[in-house]
Amino acid sequence: MASLDRVKVLVLGDSGVGKSSLVHLLCHNQALGNPSWTVGCSVDVRVHDYKEGTPDEKTYYTELWDVGGSIGSASSVKSTRAVFYNFVNGIILVHDLTNKKSSQNLCRWSIEALNKDLSPTGVIVTNGDYDREQFAENQVPLLVIGTKFDQIPENKRNEVLTRTAFLAEDFNAEEINLDCTNPRYLAAGSSNAVKLSRFFDKVIEKRYFTRDGNQLGGFSDRKRNFKTLHYD
Repeated sequence: MASLDRVKVLVLGDSGVGKSSLVHLLCHNQALGNPSWTVGCSVDVRVHDYKEGTPDEKTYYTELWDVGGSIGSASSVKSTRAVFYNFVNGIILVHDLTNKKSSQNLCRWSIEALNKDLSPTGVIVTNGDYDREQFAENQVPLLVIGTKFDQIPENKRNEVLTRTAFLAEDFNAEEINLDCTNPRYLAAGSSNAVKLSRFFDKVIEKRYFTRDGNQLGGFSDRKRNFKTLHYD
């Protein structure tokens, strides 16, 4: 097992959205009993069978890098995190379904990681529609995961899930919504498990089976002047 090839996946999102609980669930298939705040970054490993059930099946390590969720604008905070953004093969963007602001901040997180060498000053948020072309040329596989699904009132679920579905579409990413304390949301054969497997397969393909998949790069030059992002 020690000789397995591996990929590096960032897990990004605001503090308190449940990133550590999610990583524990993904890697150990059980709820995290006593989650605590992540300082800096913690790393756990999931074993993934690429193209499971086919002649091309192969086992890989997927390293999940849970980055502390402070979104302070200080350059020192961002430069400290930047060290974790090297040689990244995929990104899981995590938000709390009961906290709209955490969903909006996913754009800030992704821009920070994908443009780490540009030292961005931040993203301005206003009301309205935002520029959906921000991520059009991104080559790093993304997955959007909403947590605390069980805490959304029944009469609010359609509204919340419609909003987050558009968010995932804008990132050109699949979406999973779950309760990190309940492993059944990722039960084998479920739609969530299929989406998760498909994401890790895509990460591995970009890393090992394409020419440009060795490491994370920024957006193209013409995308480097960040536009204002708008939200409803």
